[in-house]
Amino acid sequence: MLSEFSLKGKKAIVTGGARIELVSSPLKHEKYNSGLGLEICRALAESGADVALMYVSSDSTHDTAAKIGEEFNVTCKAYKADISDEKQTKDAIEQIHKDLGRIDVFVANAGISMNGNAETFAISDWKRLFDVNVHGVFYGVQAVSKYMLEQGSGSIILMSSVSAHLANQPQYQCAYNCTKASVSMMGKCLAYEWGTRGVRVNSICPGYMATDMLTQFTAKRPDLAAAWNSLNPMQRMGAPKEIKGAVVFLASEASSFVTGTDLFVDGGYNAM
Repeated sequence: MLSEFSLKGKKAIVTGGARIELVSSPLKHEKYNSGLGLEICRALAESGADVALMYVSSDSTHDTAAKIGEEFNVTCKAYKADISDEKQTKDAIEQIHKDLGRIDVFVANAGISMNGNAETFAISDWKRLFDVNVHGVFYGVQAVSKYMLEQGSGSIILMSSVSAHLANQPQYQCAYNCTKASVSMMGKCLAYEWGTRGVRVNSICPGYMATDMLTQFTAKRPDLAAAWNSLNPMQRMGAPKEIKGAVVFLASEASSFVTGTDLFVDGGYNAM
């Protein structure tokens, strides 16, 4: 059975593949939610795939990619593109396809998080969230679909969130939750469109994961960490490495009859 989980020879792309803690922005509280990206890249490489990391800010990602490639004896390269820019995204994916020869797995991981009261939430922030979390995801999916549909195979994994299915407590984050609900529905619609053409589309819905960025934030707001943990049957946040199994499963032949689903990795948070 273990061979079903192997990605040996596969070519994968991960957006938001670098470890990004905080990106400077004119918009208050904008954070790139890419803390899981590095673990996702490592998981795919460890399972045998060649990996392209798409990043937006830190050119040190090239060094990160080289280290992953050396550690797991695969090809791993970094490509810079702002996923909220359709042309940059398309051009980067075209270059990746030229370099790797094909695209078997696409993980749309990059996203941003902002919260605040709905009645005072800035419309510019609302639009920015949708530009990155929804439009940016679709730009990438549309670009890779060209190659996957031509070859008649591929696995697309959208990083949604438990927030696509519930209203978080105690913070208010209507805008963010709406973007993730859009991502989950995108996955279901595309799974239907491409189900007979060899391309599977699924979403992963993480709960609160103890990335470096979130840990730094909760160190200043331990009351939030306590609230989130109290609503979780396991009474804790997830470790970033706990996303790896879900990604490899959905990327591999072990999930060959799985499409159009939301896979929760949340310690049971959605059950509460």
